[in-house]
Amino acid sequence: MRLYLSLLFLASLLAGCNDTPSREEGPYRVVATVGMIADVVREIAGPLAQVEGLIGEGVDPHLYKPTASDVKAMQAADVVFYNGLLLEGKMTDVLVKLATSGKRVHAVTEGLTEESGYVLTGADEHHDPHVWMDVKGWIAATRVIEEALAEFDSANADTYRTNAAAYRERLVALDDYARKSLGSVPEQQRVLVTAHDAFQYLARAYGIEVRGIQGISTESEAGVKDIEDLVSFLVERKIPAVFIESSVSDKNVRALIEGAAAKGHAVVIGGELFSDAMGSAGTYEGTYLGMIDHNITLITRALGGSAPENGFQGKLSAPHS
Repeated sequence: MRLYLSLLFLASLLAGCNDTPSREEGPYRVVATVGMIADVVREIAGPLAQVEGLIGEGVDPHLYKPTASDVKAMQAADVVFYNGLLLEGKMTDVLVKLATSGKRVHAVTEGLTEESGYVLTGADEHHDPHVWMDVKGWIAATRVIEEALAEFDSANADTYRTNAAAYRERLVALDDYARKSLGSVPEQQRVLVTAHDAFQYLARAYGIEVRGIQGISTESEAGVKDIEDLVSFLVERKIPAVFIESSVSDKNVRALIEGAAAKGHAVVIGGELFSDAMGSAGTYEGTYLGMIDHNITLITRALGGSAPENGFQGKLSAPHS
């Protein structure tokens, strides 16, 4: 698996070595695999690019299989962005073929893989792709996107750099909010229990313990013992809330609640988190900032911490109580 990942990065690197092509006037086409990437591209490129995200709201990218129209969209694009840590595992073959054919294909995590010790791995030693849960990690992704667009469209490089710098200022403010909010949760209750193991970067960045029922990829299955062990953990630590995810079945989370109740401990669903997909298009939660603001505010308030019910910008669409 790691060899396959290395080949994908090599293909991406080779694609980026092509001479900068001339392009026609008007918006060029960018395709991003997931919404978190597409949103950043839109922030940096603005009206200069027509950006299409392939995997939409509520869809699990771990299990997503590219359609014929997805492949055509990537083939027709001028630039393609993907995660780079096997998040889009079933798209890997397509991405490799595109990159080796000379298409400009960029992994937004490519800078992080060069930083010693940053990229996390699961129990199976596969890379953890959920970098966007650490805002500073996603700030690094913005730099990859900025450089790729500036290289492709050098005539507008200054615009991309200006837009990226302004966007990063907003991300720094979000990062500060996340740290302060989660830091207000009583230490004993600073535990996030979710459907799958998508929040380890958040845990490391903001000092919160995370337990996922399934592994890093939702392709892994939770066994009866996994559920039983987590039930015992909830009861022993008196954890007040667990969380479901917008792109993952809530069946296992509800089994936890029932198991804890059988042992005399009441656990509630603290709310629905965005893990591998953002909220609805056209909403604040359908942006990267809104997605993380939603998660941080919801987690903080459900676990007993202090955060404004409408988030750090007052833009969340519904009170988070």
